Amino acid sequence: MRVLEKTPYFINWRKAPKIRQMEGLETTILTGLHGEKMMMVLNATMPGHKVPQHSHPHEQIGIVYKGKAALKIGEEERVVKQGDFYCIPANVLHSDMCIGDEPFVMLDIFCPVREDFIRKLGKTTT
Repeated sequence: MRVLEKTPYFINWRKAPKIRQMEGLETTILTGLHGEKMMMVLNATMPGHKVPQHSHPHEQIGIVYKGKAALKIGEEERVVKQGDFYCIPANVLHSDMCIGDEPFVMLDIFCPVREDFIRKLGKTTT
Protein backbone atom coordinates (compact mmCIF):
# COMPACT_ATOMS: atom_id res chain seq x y z
CA MET A 1 0.00 0.00 0.00
CA ARG A 2 1.35 3.41 -1.01
CA VAL A 3 1.06 6.43 1.26
CA LEU A 4 -0.58 9.33 -0.55
CA GLU A 5 1.62 12.32 -1.19
CA LYS A 6 0.40 15.91 -1.20
CA THR A 7 -1.22 16.90 -4.50
CA PRO A 8 1.34 18.98 -6.42
CA TYR A 9 0.09 22.47 -7.31
CA PHE A 10 2.36 22.72 -10.33
CA ILE A 11 2.87 19.75 -12.64
CA ASN A 12 6.03 18.89 -14.53
CA TRP A 13 4.65 16.79 -17.40
CA ARG A 14 8.16 15.63 -18.31
CA LYS A 15 8.45 13.84 -14.94
CA ALA A 16 4.87 12.51 -14.89
CA PRO A 17 4.39 8.72 -15.07
CA LYS A 18 3.49 7.17 -18.42
CA ILE A 19 1.65 4.05 -19.42
CA ARG A 20 1.34 2.37 -22.79
CA GLN A 21 -2.32 1.65 -23.33
CA MET A 22 -1.77 -0.28 -26.57
CA GLU A 23 0.44 -0.13 -29.63
CA GLY A 24 0.45 3.53 -30.71
CA LEU A 25 -1.24 5.03 -27.61
CA GLU A 26 0.76 6.51 -24.74
CA THR A 27 -0.78 8.16 -21.68
CA THR A 28 1.01 10.59 -19.38
CA ILE A 29 -0.79 10.86 -16.03
CA LEU A 30 -0.66 14.45 -14.78
CA THR A 31 -3.10 14.33 -11.84
CA GLY A 32 -5.27 11.79 -10.05
CA LEU A 33 -2.59 9.86 -8.19
CA HIS A 34 -2.90 11.68 -4.87
CA GLY A 35 -6.55 11.20 -3.96
CA GLU A 36 -8.05 13.78 -6.30
CA LYS A 37 -11.59 13.34 -7.60
CA MET A 38 -10.58 14.06 -11.22
CA MET A 39 -7.71 12.91 -13.40
CA MET A 40 -5.88 14.91 -16.07
CA VAL A 41 -3.79 13.08 -18.68
CA LEU A 42 -2.09 13.62 -22.00
CA ASN A 43 -3.18 10.89 -24.42
CA ALA A 44 -0.95 10.62 -27.48
CA THR A 45 -2.01 8.59 -30.52
CA MET A 46 1.03 8.06 -32.72
CA PRO A 47 1.07 8.66 -36.49
CA GLY A 48 -0.40 5.73 -38.40
CA HIS A 49 -2.35 4.47 -35.36
CA LYS A 50 -5.97 4.36 -34.30
CA VAL A 51 -7.60 4.02 -30.90
CA PRO A 52 -10.45 1.56 -31.47
CA GLN A 53 -14.00 2.37 -30.52
CA HIS A 54 -14.54 1.99 -26.78
CA SER A 55 -16.48 3.43 -23.86
CA HIS A 56 -16.01 3.80 -20.12
CA PRO A 57 -18.11 4.95 -17.17
CA HIS A 58 -16.00 8.11 -16.76
CA GLU A 59 -16.97 11.52 -18.13
CA GLN A 60 -14.20 12.83 -20.39
CA ILE A 61 -13.65 16.41 -21.53
CA GLY A 62 -10.64 17.91 -23.19
CA ILE A 63 -8.82 19.91 -25.79
CA VAL A 64 -6.60 18.90 -28.67
CA TYR A 65 -3.13 19.83 -27.42
CA LYS A 66 -1.39 19.20 -30.74
CA GLY A 67 -1.73 17.27 -33.95
CA LYS A 68 -4.79 16.30 -35.93
CA ALA A 69 -7.15 13.32 -35.93
CA ALA A 70 -10.48 11.94 -37.01
CA LEU A 71 -12.36 11.88 -33.69
CA LYS A 72 -15.61 9.94 -33.48
CA ILE A 73 -17.95 10.44 -30.52
CA GLY A 74 -21.21 8.52 -30.65
CA GLU A 75 -22.45 8.75 -34.24
CA GLU A 76 -20.65 12.06 -34.95
CA GLU A 77 -17.18 12.23 -36.51
CA ARG A 78 -15.03 15.30 -37.12
CA VAL A 79 -11.47 16.13 -38.01
CA VAL A 80 -10.08 17.94 -34.97
CA LYS A 81 -6.89 19.95 -34.57
CA GLN A 82 -4.98 21.94 -31.95
CA GLY A 83 -7.30 24.10 -29.88
CA ASP A 84 -10.51 22.13 -30.52
CA PHE A 85 -12.56 21.12 -27.46
CA TYR A 86 -14.72 18.02 -27.01
CA CYS A 87 -17.00 16.38 -24.46
CA ILE A 88 -17.48 12.62 -24.18
CA PRO A 89 -20.27 11.65 -21.79
CA ALA A 90 -19.96 8.48 -19.70
CA ASN A 91 -20.58 5.23 -21.59
CA VAL A 92 -20.61 6.85 -25.07
CA LEU A 93 -18.59 4.99 -27.73
CA HIS A 94 -15.64 6.97 -29.12
CA SER A 95 -12.44 6.47 -31.13
CA ASP A 96 -9.69 8.45 -32.84
CA MET A 97 -7.30 8.03 -35.74
CA CYS A 98 -4.15 10.16 -35.97
CA ILE A 99 -3.87 12.13 -39.23
CA GLY A 100 -0.47 13.33 -40.40
CA ASP A 101 3.13 12.90 -39.35
CA GLU A 102 2.97 14.16 -35.76
CA PRO A 103 1.33 12.56 -32.73
CA PHE A 104 -2.28 13.48 -31.96
CA VAL A 105 -2.21 14.65 -28.34
CA MET A 106 -5.35 15.20 -26.28
CA LEU A 107 -5.35 16.88 -22.88
CA ASP A 108 -8.10 14.82 -21.21
CA ILE A 109 -9.86 15.31 -17.90
CA PHE A 110 -11.72 12.31 -16.48
CA CYS A 111 -14.24 12.20 -13.67
CA PRO A 112 -14.03 10.12 -11.63
CA VAL A 113 -10.35 9.15 -11.62
CA ARG A 114 -9.40 6.31 -13.97
CA GLU A 115 -8.50 3.58 -11.49
CA ASP A 116 -7.60 1.34 -14.44
CA PHE A 117 -4.78 3.76 -15.33
CA ILE A 118 -3.54 3.67 -11.75
CA ARG A 119 -3.58 -0.14 -11.76
CA LYS A 120 -1.50 -0.14 -14.94
CA LEU A 121 1.08 1.93 -13.07
CA GLY A 122 1.03 -0.65 -10.28
CA LYS A 123 0.01 1.92 -7.68
CA THR A 124 -2.84 2.30 -5.22
CA THR A 125 -4.54 5.47 -4.02
CA THR A 126 -5.73 4.24 -0.63
